Amino acid sequence: MDGSLVRRAAVPRGGRERDIGLGLLVTGGAVLASALFAARYSPSPVHGRIRRDYERLEKPPFNPPDPAFAIWGPLYALLTLSGLRIWTAPRGAARERALGHWFGIQVLNALWLWLGFGERRLGAATVEAGATVANAVAYVDAARKVDPPAAWMAVPYAAWIGFAALLSEELWRRNR
Repeated sequence: MDGSLVRRAAVPRGGRERDIGLGLLVTGGAVLASALFAARYSPSPVHGRIRRDYERLEKPPFNPPDPAFAIWGPLYALLTLSGLRIWTAPRGAARERALGHWFGIQVLNALWLWLGFGERRLGAATVEAGATVANAVAYVDAARKVDPPAAWMAVPYAAWIGFAALLSEELWRRNR
């Protein structure tokens, strides 16, 4: 792959090319850690108790089929690249604010499945989902001020997590 293509994808104009390696390690590692933690509590067929609990829930008609959750792969890739672009952007208060929200995404993303399915606390998971949506929107806004392409890369995540929050609320409402 052409090195200039990688630099253009990973570093915004005026950014710090020398930070690509460390930035990829940090952003990729954070997304991977969040994904692995969340996966421990997902209602996938490999998690017997969690899957059984999930199957017993009354679900709304808009509950997506299992294959729809494959969307997480592309979302994680976009979040990694978005975070990398912010990481390599010129330093400043706006960059730090965007990074704070980006790391917040990683923490909040992992907590939702743990609360909802690991701890069986659908109400708490719904409140957490609302916080996740607010943080995702704040990240898109903060990233837009640093690097608009990084912000656009996070829009699909914000949209999906907004849908997940609605789904979370419906699961809670129907299964109190």
